[in-house]
Amino acid sequence: NQNLSVCLLEKGSEIGSHIISGAVFEPETLFDLFPEEASSCPTLNTPVKRDDVYFLTGSKKSIKVPSWLTPKGLHNHGNYIISLGELCQWIGDRAIELGVDIFPGFPAQNYLLDKSGRVCGITTGDMGLDKQGNQKGTWTPGMNIYAKQTIFAEGSRGHLGKQLIKEFNLDGNKTPQHYAIGFKEIWEVDTDKHSSGDVLHTIGWPLNKGTSGGGFLYHFSDNRIAVGLIVDLNYNNPHHSPFQEFQQYKQHPKIKQFLESGKRVSYGARAITKGGLHSLVKMDFEGGMIIGCDAGTLNPGKIKGSHCALQSGILAAEYVNKVLSEEVCDFDDMFSSSALYKELNKARNFSSALHKFGFYGGSIYNFIESNIFRNKLPIDIKDNEQDCDSLKPSKDSKIKSYPSPDNVLSFDITSSLFLSGTNHEEDQPVHLKLADAKIPLDYNLEKY
Repeated sequence: NQNLSVCLLEKGSEIGSHIISGAVFEPETLFDLFPEEASSCPTLNTPVKRDDVYFLTGSKKSIKVPSWLTPKGLHNHGNYIISLGELCQWIGDRAIELGVDIFPGFPAQNYLLDKSGRVCGITTGDMGLDKQGNQKGTWTPGMNIYAKQTIFAEGSRGHLGKQLIKEFNLDGNKTPQHYAIGFKEIWEVDTDKHSSGDVLHTIGWPLNKGTSGGGFLYHFSDNRIAVGLIVDLNYNNPHHSPFQEFQQYKQHPKIKQFLESGKRVSYGARAITKGGLHSLVKMDFEGGMIIGCDAGTLNPGKIKGSHCALQSGILAAEYVNKVLSEEVCDFDDMFSSSALYKELNKARNFSSALHKFGFYGGSIYNFIESNIFRNKLPIDIKDNEQDCDSLKPSKDSKIKSYPSPDNVLSFDITSSLFLSGTNHEEDQPVHLKLADAKIPLDYNLEKY
């Protein structure tokens, strides 16, 4: 609709700058969005050629999981190993060609409400403040940007998304959202260690009883390997360190064989919204929408969210266009008849089964539902416990110790942050603010 003015505010310095590259991507939605151009997307250059799952039974041993035992959602035939940052940049270029105004470097600080309580835009953050919040000589006030419809796509646990969910009760009648933390590193390796298109997923070690998650290793272009570990945040031992577990993970022979003699070139960590359909918030509200991982559209059965986020964006665009054209429409009806809903509905029990029945019981259930009943069981398994409620007091938990980093395969947090691409002025305000500054020291420190 050429009559619409579309403005996109990007927090990062450029499109894709906050994205951790190295991901397995389902391309169908991209071809739906750009049927004539998607085949020329430069990052779609590494199709998945080999797809293995291993159960790491200990620090040295592993067992290959037969393909027929692997849940259907984890099969990656037809997918690509891509640089997600490059994909975002490519889509951004297409958006500019279509007339979208993109303004990088402008984070949204607050959303605006009109007198009727309807969202009518956002306020950008002030620039040129010192760490105490005082104005420096370069101070520039934030701007109010007004819009007929405002779509929020901040990623997992977006700060405005959390406020909007509370403001409009978007999570009413939903189970609590569930989260994981994902670590990823990009390595440059020797040619003889690299096999373009190979995908490796692992379960088991180093995560033990009471901690669920899994690892991955992807061979993509230019002799690069993406290696990572996802740790669910419903673990019970407060001495457990997801970062240290990831450093241990790389020491397993199944992973180590590809990385030794290689060079780590980047590091990143991100929250992952993984509750699935049972936890997916209502995405529309008066004056706007919340989409993608901000809302919780990741498919936990596939451990993939990029194509789902794209689908939610397409749905949002179609809905907003109807609203602005004053067509009578209901987003819930649009969503329930969409391919996104059908996909998420098939995987609706995946995460909750693992939470309710444990790793082994949940894995057996997911295999039966996915591979035997083809995701057609008329059963809803819901996990109504918040992740944080799983954590036990320190006095009731076994103390865990981790080996010192060898600076070859394992590293400390400081050197990792140096490779994360995060750059902040020493004198800028802290962007993470405690709701109650007493809780960490007066409660959490003593208990956990």
